[in-house]
Amino acid sequence: MQLGEILDGSFNIYRRHFGLFMRLSLIIVWLPTALIVYLSVRFAGTPLAFLNMIEQHPLASFGMGLLATVIWIGASLLLKAGTIRIISDSYLGQEPELGAALRFGGAKIVPLLLVALSKGLLIALIGLFGALGMGLVVVVGRLMGPSIGGLLVTVGVVTLGWLVVWIACGYGTTTPIVVLEELSSSFDAFGRSWELTRGLRGKVFGTMFVAWLIGYFLPQMVISGINSFLSAGGSTAAQTFFVVLASLIGIVLAPILPCVLTLLYYDLRVRREAFDLQILSEQLGPR
Repeated sequence: MQLGEILDGSFNIYRRHFGLFMRLSLIIVWLPTALIVYLSVRFAGTPLAFLNMIEQHPLASFGMGLLATVIWIGASLLLKAGTIRIISDSYLGQEPELGAALRFGGAKIVPLLLVALSKGLLIALIGLFGALGMGLVVVVGRLMGPSIGGLLVTVGVVTLGWLVVWIACGYGTTTPIVVLEELSSSFDAFGRSWELTRGLRGKVFGTMFVAWLIGYFLPQMVISGINSFLSAGGSTAAQTFFVVLASLIGIVLAPILPCVLTLLYYDLRVRREAFDLQILSEQLGPR
């Protein structure tokens, strides 16, 4: 499938099972969303108060931040796994069920967390070492003059950005692989994803970037722009309203990215392995 076909198929599935996706999203995402809304409203217009709270209780703030991060990542992965189950049942001509999606996602949450945290750590380390390398480039550039130094810094930033995106796209299908494939170890998903996306990482990047723009960035930017305009006029009530509205829209649109990722994964497997529905049925097992 081409980019347009993947997006069209994703939105068709999203529209067809909209009610089921909403119930799944509300059940899973309400807790981290409520936390974000509380913090946004509690410290609206007073960011220094938030920083002061962190300075006064650094250990507690770190612990709560870490817990909130794990909850958010876990909820996101559970939503992705449940969404993959709904789409897969739809592909098989079965009627998707909320209970089956939740059970399926819950059974996969531990390996999903391990892979997601490992992938995040790997990309963070690449960024860290890349930043250290950039520091060395800056030092060398200063010795060679401002023109050559500026050129070296520009090339270094572009190269580092390309490397991070290329690796992220290479491991971009680890979530559906963990969810749908039988692996001897959950970390085998890294090798599987790397092979599956070989030669097609530009397509992976383009598909997920466009889906992110449509499903998250543009709606949130519009709401944030309106919110900033009203906040400049001192309208606290309106600011609170738009914070809540942005969170609700985030819940409504949350399943779109997993839909696109799942169809992209199926497309890659069809290209590489002539993947068929019989294999999918065997991988999903009993409902």
